[in-house]
Amino acid sequence: MQSRLPSPDWAHATTCAPFSVLQGFDDFFEDLAPWFERHAGARAHGHLFAPERDEFAGGGASFSGGISDAAARRDYDPAGFLRNLIWDGRGECQCFMFGPADRQEIAWPLAIDRNAHIAVATGAWAVPLFRSGQDVAVLRKRAAEQQRIEAAFLDILRAPQVRARFGPAEFADRIDRLAAFRAQLTRRLQVAGQTPFRIGYGQIGDLEVLNGLPTFLETDARLDAAPPWLKKQNPGPLSARVENFDEMTRALADPDPCALFDGNLFEPGHGPALRRHVAAPRSPLLSLPVPGGPVAEIEAWLAAPDGLGPEALRRGFTRKTLDDWLRRHPGHRSFTVIGHPQERAHRAFCRHVLPVGPDSFPRLCRALRELYGVPLPEGGPGGPGYDAAAHRAAFLGFLTFLKGQLGGQSALRVDPSWASQSVLPEGMAQSLLPDRIIHAGTLGCDRPSLPQVSGKRPRRCPIRRRSGRFP
Repeated sequence: MQSRLPSPDWAHATTCAPFSVLQGFDDFFEDLAPWFERHAGARAHGHLFAPERDEFAGGGASFSGGISDAAARRDYDPAGFLRNLIWDGRGECQCFMFGPADRQEIAWPLAIDRNAHIAVATGAWAVPLFRSGQDVAVLRKRAAEQQRIEAAFLDILRAPQVRARFGPAEFADRIDRLAAFRAQLTRRLQVAGQTPFRIGYGQIGDLEVLNGLPTFLETDARLDAAPPWLKKQNPGPLSARVENFDEMTRALADPDPCALFDGNLFEPGHGPALRRHVAAPRSPLLSLPVPGGPVAEIEAWLAAPDGLGPEALRRGFTRKTLDDWLRRHPGHRSFTVIGHPQERAHRAFCRHVLPVGPDSFPRLCRALRELYGVPLPEGGPGGPGYDAAAHRAAFLGFLTFLKGQLGGQSALRVDPSWASQSVLPEGMAQSLLPDRIIHAGTLGCDRPSLPQVSGKRPRRCPIRRRSGRFP
């Protein structure tokens, strides 16, 4: 038989209609529930999960559907009691008060219910304690207990299983209020002459702002009236000044003022790393290598047009020697090569994580085993029992670690060998922006446009594709 009760593991609402939970607000405002009913048009209950009884709206001993206010019946199944309450009051908006003094068994069902709109005023429990006039020792004990309960409820709301709902209207309203406050604050600073001065088009006729400029310049001269000849340079609407106004409106329709979609928000930046730059022996070609890429193949390919080996390449640049090289090679070309992230991560895994040797990172390997459960072999990949399946499991564990580390969820150092390929060119741009960013798969096709400065026929770079075999 199919059950009628929702599973707690299902990612949907466990009640039939939206409702609101207000924690702490009735401690600030007396008789909040009746006021809320009059002004919001909602059925506002008191503390439904109070220890003594259920405080239904209107103060009655029962609610629609014959639900009793007996605390014992409610505490037998708090989640079921809430589902029945919302079901019997369907068709109208319901809300109830909540706080640290209430029974907390309902905290987790509230947190996972998508119909629950929860608003918490933290620390509001201190207001009635302050007004009670009790002994300090008693108040201190009660305050510590209620603070602990409130902290536990907030931890539940911050749990990974709890998902918040973004309110576009509330967010836009907050951004507008912040912008209005900033404009008001800027104007007050301008009038007082306490800020680096800037006068916008909308303030050209504002006499107080214009007189703030002499104050800022520490002069006594003042204007009695705004000059009549001041006028806006662009009095018409913006649509008359922009040819593709509709296209611009669509492009600016979804701004990101909080940088929520910045992929590198949590990943640390990297410097220019001049000592990794490699120049051809004679040709005016400069490679800005990305760590973790096919560096050896690129170096051999870079030295080939001059008929020399990779040992003849020029390395170890400093800011001074790099500027000198750029001056001595007019018409130079610089480039960097990026590859597929999975191939790059596997190359770093096989060089720094899997083996035991001078290039391995023992501290990282120990942390992967102990903290992240990655099944790395103790003595390297040559031990008994390490086959393709074990290699696949270890590499997948390493990829899981990389996802969290690049998202700012690990205190371990982000090595350049597996740092995001969008962060590394940003560091290179601090000293020299590459002329071209080439994908490793198309390196042989992109090469002809680079060595034209040397007048020599290019050769295809022999980038070896890794097969499915593990080392």
